[in-house]
Amino acid sequence: MTTTETTPLFTLSRTFRAPRELVFRAWTQPEHLAQWMSSAGMTQFSTRLDLRPGGLFHYGLKTQDGQELWGKWIFREIEAPSRLVFVSSFSDAAGGLTRHPMAAQWPLETLSTVTFTEQEGKTLLTLTATPIGASEPERQAFAEALDGMDQGWGVTFAQLETYLAGAQA
Repeated sequence: MTTTETTPLFTLSRTFRAPRELVFRAWTQPEHLAQWMSSAGMTQFSTRLDLRPGGLFHYGLKTQDGQELWGKWIFREIEAPSRLVFVSSFSDAAGGLTRHPMAAQWPLETLSTVTFTEQEGKTLLTLTATPIGASEPERQAFAEALDGMDQGWGVTFAQLETYLAGAQA
């Protein structure tokens, strides 16, 4: 995790014991994404995926008490099986852009890059994210959340690791 003077950058890497092609599919196919891509204590109940530059991944998550949270990615680049670049945001059920439901100063959009590097049958996955079009208070909110993002994505990556282990069995 690093912060430049103007724009904070979140970075997290994890090595998965799975071939790169499988890890890439886990990030790009709805039947895979539905199994692991959620926050702790949430389940994915709606998934729409149009995997192409300009296409989107629109998903709904449900908390244990029934509250819904929506998010979306708009794909900018897809280089199978090595790289994904997308704009990530919170959303409503119709796919509209919304503010973070618990952080009013959160940037409306972040630019995320995910790389998949083959390493002797394993995959090094690196995720970077940075706010785009953000005001100074939004950049500051993002910078102050880097540790929490590390923890949150860490839990999500643990779910992915468990899913990949079962997908190979």
